[in-house]
Amino acid sequence: MTTATGETLTTVDGRTALRMERRLAHPPPMVWRALTEPGRLTQWFPSDVEMEPRAGGKVRFPFRHGEGEATEGEVAEWNPPHVLAYTWDDDVLRWELEPESLGTVLVLTHTFADRPGAASFAAGWDACISRVDPVLAGGPVPARGDMKAAHERYVKEFGLDRGAAEELPVGWKVRFERQLTQPAATVWRTLLGGVSAPEVGGPVPRGFVAGEFAAGPVSELRPQEVLAYPWDLHGRHQGTVRWELTRGTGQGARLVLTQTGLPEVPASLALDVWRDRVESLAAKSAAMPR
Repeated sequence: MTTATGETLTTVDGRTALRMERRLAHPPPMVWRALTEPGRLTQWFPSDVEMEPRAGGKVRFPFRHGEGEATEGEVAEWNPPHVLAYTWDDDVLRWELEPESLGTVLVLTHTFADRPGAASFAAGWDACISRVDPVLAGGPVPARGDMKAAHERYVKEFGLDRGAAEELPVGWKVRFERQLTQPAATVWRTLLGGVSAPEVGGPVPRGFVAGEFAAGPVSELRPQEVLAYPWDLHGRHQGTVRWELTRGTGQGARLVLTQTGLPEVPASLALDVWRDRVESLAAKSAAMPR
């Protein structure tokens, strides 16, 4: 039985490193077979894998059922049955196997550039690795199931629900980049809240507004992608709020929300207000069936 023993998220040379440690019930030589043999890989890995078994060998990842385009990589380390590392497009996957009395301690380090996608990666690898022991036991392999709850848990654990603030020549800018668990069309409908489609120059639907930041008319609009508007406080223009939904990791949209403001309103207030609003939206999305 697979046992989770911890995960961490760090920054290495400007890139993000996700480290996940799991205890497996099978010895390293058997786990190595699950990592390298195509017939076993296809039962738990997120794509098919075609690998030349040597350092410097080519790796190809053809996705099944048209789920994505085939990508390539290269074997960086090949030390059976202890260490296997290879690139996957721009990412690096390093698998370490250490024997212990009850089986194997498996350590996966996934290094990548897209830090806001870390929760998606962690939830996905958690589901994948949990299938390795059943694959090796020759029994039924559990379906991956719904990973939304795990995704949201990792968002909190890794602090990916926090925005960032920067000073501008006059005032400030806050920014949230949040991976969601529903596609952009579903998130957009949720933000509209049942009201008619907005138009440039028209009122902003309530779902796009937070706190006491009064919304001016819609200034930029691309349905299911972008909505922006000026905002004011106590009748004075302060800055701009902009919502953008792009393609994210996994099956959900990536939300990028920015707000600019003047010094009379502290950026910390905007961070608190928008964090509550974004997390409310994320929780509602996670509770929806796909």
